[in-house]
Amino acid sequence: MPSDESRHPRAAVTTAGPAPRVPSPESPPDGPVLERLADAVTASDAPQVVFALSRYGRRSVMSGGTAPPPPLARENLRYEIGSATKTFTGLLLARLINSGRLTGGEPAAPLLDRGRPAGPNPVTLAHLITHTSGLPALPAAFFLRGLPAWTTNPYARFPEARVVDAFLRHRPRHRPGTRWRYSNFGVAVLGHALAAATATPWEDLLTDQILSPLGLDGTALRADDSGLDAPGHGRDGVSPVPAFDAGGFQAAGAVRATPHDLLTFLEAHLDPTGMSPHLAPALRAVRRPVLRRGIGHRHVHTIAWFRHPTDGGPMYFHSGATLGHQAFLGFRADTGTALAAVCTRRFRAHDPFLSAAYALLAQE
Repeated sequence: MPSDESRHPRAAVTTAGPAPRVPSPESPPDGPVLERLADAVTASDAPQVVFALSRYGRRSVMSGGTAPPPPLARENLRYEIGSATKTFTGLLLARLINSGRLTGGEPAAPLLDRGRPAGPNPVTLAHLITHTSGLPALPAAFFLRGLPAWTTNPYARFPEARVVDAFLRHRPRHRPGTRWRYSNFGVAVLGHALAAATATPWEDLLTDQILSPLGLDGTALRADDSGLDAPGHGRDGVSPVPAFDAGGFQAAGAVRATPHDLLTFLEAHLDPTGMSPHLAPALRAVRRPVLRRGIGHRHVHTIAWFRHPTDGGPMYFHSGATLGHQAFLGFRADTGTALAAVCTRRFRAHDPFLSAAYALLAQE
């Protein structure tokens, strides 16, 4: 059993990191910020937890958890961010559009099957990233194929070829662009379509266009034997879970990164020109609404983020989960705030982690 000491936040770091060069009011006292972060860490109730907040470039990081501290500092480990990977994929698509290599209106099927006609109502790259392609959350064949590894690594049993084949065989029930349905399947297909359109492997495309320009050298697309990957845990917070293998769903969930890299990624959205001039147009593009749905159009989406209103302005965010990790990424331009939160416990009913992260950013 972990000691009582290991259950409480143990490390606080406040630094001036690679910060947005924006007009900054006087930084708030560190004490209240760290206190709110510590409360969120404790509330998350997970083996390893890190809440990393940047406000006008001043970083405050709090870590803790129910397990003993790992050999490396928690904030220096890489964490699986699951579906929050889609924010990287959305930015990649925006970058390729801005550079003139794509328009977003390209039908996906002809890219993945040369010579195939697009048809009268094709699924386009824009449909795939905005979850309006008509594709389900996962291919029907995924469940049967992944069942033998359902509690360990089901995605690893569905490689790229199976994802593409399932897409080419699928017949949507609704015309693309008419209904919203969140789809890991659709964004996975988008990743393969982008690779086909650019004749560049997915990993190289994301690295060259996004990771390297932002200096994200603490970010990877798969686990390795470096000792940098934080081990995941099941719903009980004790049972170990193998490192996540995204299989053919890389674009939908493969990214793993340190909290500091995630903050750098978010800070670039707050100050596009100062952080990365070449990516600036794409960083601005992923903040623009492209879809409004629900009663009164209350649900607003960009090609990378969910967007909710606050008293001061919009809040952009995306969460993610694997079988052993959870993550929350978000930022607010009105307060110059970015928040990257990660933990190593599988999501369970009434899980406190995401609600603590969302509330922290909303209240900032």
